[in-house]
Formats: sequence, structure tokens, C-alpha cells
Amino acid sequence: MARLLDHAADAVAGVREGRSLTDLLARVPEAMRPGTQALAFHALRRLGSATEVRAHLAPKTPPPAVDALLLTALALLWPEEGRDAATATPYPDHTLVDQAVAAARHRTPAAAAFINAVLRRFTRERAQCMAAARHAPLGAYNHPPWWIERVRQDWPAHWQALLQEANRRPPMTLRVNARRATAAAYVERLARHGIEAHLVPPPAQWPAGLPWHAVRLAEPRGVMQLPGFADGEVSVQDEAAQRAAPLLLGGGAAVPGSALPPLPRLAAGARVLDACAAPGGKAAHLLELADLDLLALDVDAQRLARVHDNFKRLQLIDRPGAPAVRVAAGDARRPADWWDGRPFDAILLDAPCTASGIVRRHPDVRWLRRPADIDTLARVQAQMLEALWPLLAPGGRMLYATCSLFKAEGAHQIDAFLQRLGPAAARWRPESPGHLLPLADNETARESGATAMSAMSATVSPKAATADGFFYALIEKDPSPQVHVPGR
Repeated sequence: MARLLDHAADAVAGVREGRSLTDLLARVPEAMRPGTQALAFHALRRLGSATEVRAHLAPKTPPPAVDALLLTALALLWPEEGRDAATATPYPDHTLVDQAVAAARHRTPAAAAFINAVLRRFTRERAQCMAAARHAPLGAYNHPPWWIERVRQDWPAHWQALLQEANRRPPMTLRVNARRATAAAYVERLARHGIEAHLVPPPAQWPAGLPWHAVRLAEPRGVMQLPGFADGEVSVQDEAAQRAAPLLLGGGAAVPGSALPPLPRLAAGARVLDACAAPGGKAAHLLELADLDLLALDVDAQRLARVHDNFKRLQLIDRPGAPAVRVAAGDARRPADWWDGRPFDAILLDAPCTASGIVRRHPDVRWLRRPADIDTLARVQAQMLEALWPLLAPGGRMLYATCSLFKAEGAHQIDAFLQRLGPAAARWRPESPGHLLPLADNETARESGATAMSAMSATVSPKAATADGFFYALIEKDPSPQVHVPGR
């Protein structure tokens, strides 16, 4: 365990220096990577509390290598809320302290006694230390103060619950390949392999007739333990992300209370653009549900290799008689570099964002982001919307998505875009979920504003969250405008 603590402390130190946890874990020996990830995830979810406790017990900040190990150990000694005393921490106190000291002897031998003294004092004075830490926002919510304030401003009725839920471990949800099996059949197959799982019911307000293939595991496990994974029968994808493909394809029943007719299903062979496709989960879902002439575009050529690998594993490319499936590198803001001039019937814009809705799965994000990132990314999103809208055929549809809680990347972004277009050019489709909060049941939350998003409000129950936070806006283009690209 001392070696795992050593690697986890290096990961925590790297994140504090501004490096991605994904990149840091890639440098860990493969055999040690799962254990290191588990410890690093736990530590990053409690890093604010650990920082406040360390400041209380050792006001003078130790050298970075020592501080990272100390913070990691303190975070692992911090009890997890909602669990019984026997399982509140990953390891017994004496084991964790002994192994942290052993790791210190390897990292910085002179600091071993210091690490031992601080950790043992914390175990003796845990209740007092925890109470003191919780007086500070950083210690109470384990997010940077600016992030806490932004969530409070955007979601005044739910901000505390949102921050608390972000520190819980997420469930593992699967998407069953509709070309290969039904979700019910796959749950039965899992049971035959001794894997407990259950069907995820369709979301509240899900339009009748839209497909749903989500399965949730009782306990997470490696993908190669899943029957049929290597052969393309199933993928890992959160249920909130699984909304994208059915919404874009359409074909469900009319939304109750809406005067608009249901959005018709895209025809076979329709031209579809996934403008920010990597790593390819949403594009693959589209191809599992329909035969499409699909272009998977991404600015990162290296990440596109993973898109192609996903398509290949799922057996979605080179199918006899099926339309073309293409993968291409390109910047969505510069269509003139890659567009062939033929309009798209549908566009999925899963835009780059702060990822503030998925910090349960990526606990480093909160520590890597800076306040200015929201405005910077919002400008990129606006540029993509403006550049891609002319590529959409008259009467076509665009699904704008971000995995963000922040309204600047969701409701406010689309409100501004629709106002720029004008009511005659586009309309907000009632199938649009709007903001999906990562709270119980992933209920829809909408605000009053300039668009049709003002129709509903959130309902939040005290149960734990199951799905990630997302924003979806489905926009339909008026049939009359002509397609053009400025500057072509």
C-alpha cells in the first residue's frame, strides 16, 4: 500500500500544479494504476477538507512532496458521509498511518516523523479537526471558493446539494448496443455471470417512443469483466449522456402540453455531423440506433484514433449496404477547412466546457479550472454555434450539449444564440431537457428567461444522484433559410 500512496501523492501533487489526472495516471505502472486511481480519486474529493486540517495541524506548509503525501493521507482518514463507522474510511487508521510513514521514508526520509506525528494527532482529535475544517467553505464543500460561489449564484435552491453530491462516488452505467441486444437481455446475461445489475428506467418527461438502453451495475468493475464488451455488445456511458442520440434522431411522441407536433425521425441515410466527437460515445450511439451518413469531427487528431477504435469494436463501420461513416480532424469553428458544401440534416455539438457537471467522475477538474475558464469556454461555444448553424439544412435540427452546471455554458448561451438568430430563424424544441442537475433522478431544471426554457422547474428528492449533470438544447431550423458559410 505504501507504493500506492506514493503514486497517489504524486498524482495529487501534479493536479495541484495544474496537470490533468488522466495524464498523470498514464505515467503510473500499469499494475499499480487502478489502485492509484482509486486513492487519488478519494483524495481529490476530500482535498479541501484535508487542506484545512493540515493548515490547522501544521500551519507552516511543508515542501510540496511532503505536503502532497500528507494531504492524501488526511483525505483518506476523513470519514465518508453516509457510511457506517466500520467502512467510513478505506483503511483502518493504524494501517493508513503506518503505510503513509513507510511512503514518506521512500519519498523524503527526514519527513517520516513529521508525517507520523500529524496523522496520529488527527486520529486522536478527528472530531475537533473536522469541525474546524468545516468552518471554511473549502473544507466544508471541497471545491475552490470561486466555484462554490458560482454554483450558489446559478442554483440558489440547490447549491449545497450539488456540491455535496459532487463528492460522492458515481455509479457505473452501461449502454447496450441496440444492434446486438436489448437492455433486459443483457441484464439477464450479466446475472448468469454473477454480476448484479438492473435496468435504468427512462428519464422523467422522456418522450414516448424514443429508445432507451441503459443498465446500471450494482458495483463498478473493469470493462473486460463485462460479457461481450470486447465484441461490441455494450459500452460505458452515463445515462445523462445517453439522452443525446435519441433526442437528435427524434421520432418520439409529442411532448404533453406542447402545441408543436413531434419531431420526425431522421430518415435513413441522413447526413449527420458530430462536431466534437472524441472519444466517440455519442456518435457510436447514433450509429447503433440508425443508418446515417455520419461525419465524426474533432480538432484533436490523436483523440480521433479512439473514436475509430470505438466504432470498430462496436462493429459500426464498413457494414455492407450502410451509409458512409467518416472520421476527420478539423476545427468546428472553421468549416471552410473541412466542409464539402453539402448541408447536414442534423448536427450534434457536444461543445468543450468546464465539465462542471461530471466532477464526480473527474474529481481533478474542480482543482484545475480557473474562474476565467468559464468565459473563455463560453466564447468558444458561441463561435462554434455561429460557425455550424449555416451548415444545417433548412428544416434541420441541432442538438447543443455541454456537461456543465454553469448557466453561462447552457441556458444563458442558448438564450443569447436564439436571440441573435431571431424567432423566425429557429425554435427551441419542447423535447429539450435544458439543464439536468446531478441530483436525485437527474430531474430537469429550467429557469425563467427569454426562451421556451422557462416552461418547467426542478424537483429534487433527498435520494443520491444517479446521473451526471448536463445541458441539452434541441433547436430546429426554419425551412426557408439558404445554407452558406461566410467567407467561402
